[in-house]
Order: sequence, then structure tokens, then C-alpha cells
Amino acid sequence: MGSSDAASYRIRIKRSATKELRALPAPARRTLVGRIMKLARDPRPRGVEKLKGLENAYRIRSGVYRIVYEILDRELVVTVIRVAHRKDAYRR
Repeated sequence: MGSSDAASYRIRIKRSATKELRALPAPARRTLVGRIMKLARDPRPRGVEKLKGLENAYRIRSGVYRIVYEILDRELVVTVIRVAHRKDAYRR
């Protein structure tokens, strides 16, 4: 399911997602930031799930955490909407 595009996407992180990242333990934060940065090269990596109910929303798993993001292919932008523990990731 990976993208073979050579184009690189810009990564945007919503302010709320930045706060969620900052609240995590440092080792988890480092891992998650690494996963987020890899989305610039491949916004649909292996294991990605398209979320129902939201047009361009996806999620990837990283241990017990979930990264919820939106892909705008025309603008080459990935916007991270949410970074949360799996038990909280889909609540709002």
C-alpha cells in the first residue's frame, strides 16, 4: 500500500496534536516523531488504516499509540490531527 511517489509531502501538526505529543514520555515521543516524519516520504505506509466517516483521514499504529492524520494529495500535505494512546485515540 506504500506510495512510490518521489514527491515529498510537507508535515503539519495541529497545535492540539503537538500538546498531546509533549505530554508523552520522551522515548515514546521520539518514536512517534520519527514515524510522523516518515509520512513525508510515504503517507500511506504498510499497516495504514483509512478512517471511516472522514474523507482523507488515516491512522497508523505505533505500539500502544495511534497517529491520526489527514492527507491532501493535491497540496502534498500531511496534517497530524491526533496523537494518543489507543484507548483515547478515537474519542473527541
